[in-house]
Amino acid sequence: MRVVVQRTREASVTVAGEVVGQIEHGLLLLVGITHEDSEKDVEFVADKVAHLRIFEDEAGKMNHSVLDTRGQILSVSQFTLYGDCRKGRRPNFMSAARPDQAEPLYELFNSKLREKGLQVETGRFGAMMDVRLLNDGPVTLIVES
Repeated sequence: MRVVVQRTREASVTVAGEVVGQIEHGLLLLVGITHEDSEKDVEFVADKVAHLRIFEDEAGKMNHSVLDTRGQILSVSQFTLYGDCRKGRRPNFMSAARPDQAEPLYELFNSKLREKGLQVETGRFGAMMDVRLLNDGPVTLIVES
């Protein structure tokens, strides 16, 4: 499992002109799932994301998590995170899990974040989406299982 974590002041996702998910202060998560991922991977990554200390404290040090700051999550499925660009000019997506495997794990990931008390907005799995964000910092990290 691979998640690009972006600290944001605001973010939204639009499908066919309709805003389907929107947050203010928090994290935009681009979520990729591969064939080998399991519920254990989902639990590990959800816990890691929820507790990452990437928000500043009063001294300006990254000592607070999204939980500590009562931030929100915008979670967007993105199979292209497993695009292999090493050969040729067209990415190979064979490492990305098929939708019938990926979607339940993606939904479980979002549920695990909600169980931790986080407000989680989402895009629409499998849809063409326009994602907008105001990256705060910028702070962008990659979390993998």
